[in-house]
Amino acid sequence: MTHKDKMLRDGSLAGKVIVVTGGGSGLGKAMTSYFLELGAKVAITSRKIEKLRATAEELNESTGGECFAVACDVRHYEQVEQMHQQISDHFGPIDVLLNNAAGNFISPTENLSSNAFDTIVDIVLKGTKNCTMVFGKHWIKTKQKKVNVLNIITTYAFTGSGYVVPSATAKAGVMAMTRSLAVEWSKFGMRFNAIAPGPFPTKGAWDRLLPGPLVKKFDPSKKVPLGRVGDHQELANLAAYMISDFGGYLNGEVIVLDGGEWLKGAGQFNMLDKIPKALWSILKKTMLKKK
Repeated sequence: MTHKDKMLRDGSLAGKVIVVTGGGSGLGKAMTSYFLELGAKVAITSRKIEKLRATAEELNESTGGECFAVACDVRHYEQVEQMHQQISDHFGPIDVLLNNAAGNFISPTENLSSNAFDTIVDIVLKGTKNCTMVFGKHWIKTKQKKVNVLNIITTYAFTGSGYVVPSATAKAGVMAMTRSLAVEWSKFGMRFNAIAPGPFPTKGAWDRLLPGPLVKKFDPSKKVPLGRVGDHQELANLAAYMISDFGGYLNGEVIVLDGGEWLKGAGQFNMLDKIPKALWSILKKTMLKKK
């Protein structure tokens, strides 16, 4: 058995309805796939419905489960309300919300426009707030018990990190929300927890965070004491446990899954101090081409 193997027994999530924001690709897709294999019904959301439908079709075929795609821009509260209603109409009562939608890019903070800063905060913090409020208020109104919210944050939510200040700011807010509601809303039968992953390579995110020559210059595995990056199944295993009934006594916890990276050197992007000013212009052009 290795770290790439699946952890929970079959049927561990049977009967649960789970909503995964940002579930169309990357880590969201990996977690969704495992939830389906464990017997859950999963709705995935993001802004691009064509991509979502393709992912849902692929996962339904590969897992034999039922994945439902719903377009939603989590920055807008009314869209989240509509998304919640669509999923409830399709699947019935929702048991789990996984706030995974995120946005991020590297930049010297003095080069950021106000709009660029706001965009990241709106997706990460405001989007998580919107989903949490819509789902939470519905659970309170209907008196549904044994429900929970899992938020995906990052280790620099508590260490801080240069060059990703909007993301660090927003993720820190999500962490505070997680811990605060774990206490306040537990009386309504809700649990709130978070995972802070270290380096887990995904094409979209890594093209933005380590574009062009950076991926060769700054090998993330060299910052991890275990000497490797994370495998998607490792994150899926942890997430599945935390939202399952096996994790029923876990509340208000932020679990770090990074191979010891943050302990070795806080601030994932502080090493970007080594980039000369002239190279930032080249990297900006590279990122714009990727976009």
